[in-house]
Amino acid sequence: MSLEALRNRLPEYAKDQKLNLGSLATEPVLTEQQRAGTFIASALASRNAEVIRALVAEFGPKLSPEALTAAKAAASVMAMNNVYYRFTHLVPGDYATMPAKLRMNVLAKPGVEKTDFELWSLAVSAINGCGMCMESHEKVVRAHGVSKEAVQAAVRIASVVHATAATLDGEDALAA
Repeated sequence: MSLEALRNRLPEYAKDQKLNLGSLATEPVLTEQQRAGTFIASALASRNAEVIRALVAEFGPKLSPEALTAAKAAASVMAMNNVYYRFTHLVPGDYATMPAKLRMNVLAKPGVEKTDFELWSLAVSAINGCGMCMESHEKVVRAHGVSKEAVQAAVRIASVVHATAATLDGEDALAA
């Protein structure tokens, strides 16, 4: 499935998502690798098989094998970290000062530029709703020269991919 087929699968009431998917696919403020990796990491975080297949088919070829693996790794490690760090942030007590004792080696050696990996991690953290992680990743990418507009673009991609997944999940549930 292609991006265009995914857009066509959206119902008429989700016309804004169709339009946003189209414009974000060529978002000029991000590099091709940043844009493609953000789409893929966001699709994986959104957990809809159809969206994942379509966006990996569309954007996977625009990434090196290492970058594709890194985008997948960002979604994977953030699935763990967003739950853990959201807990430590929201629950009172000493949890935030305790060692996490979770392996996160990919953060140190993601296989791509740290800036891109951090941007993908930020997008996934936005989908997963971890404020602590969003703040941390935004701070890192901004310190590495990523503009506010690029940060916003990555989060816009995450929001539209997630909305697309939610819409298709809802449509599939209604059709069952």
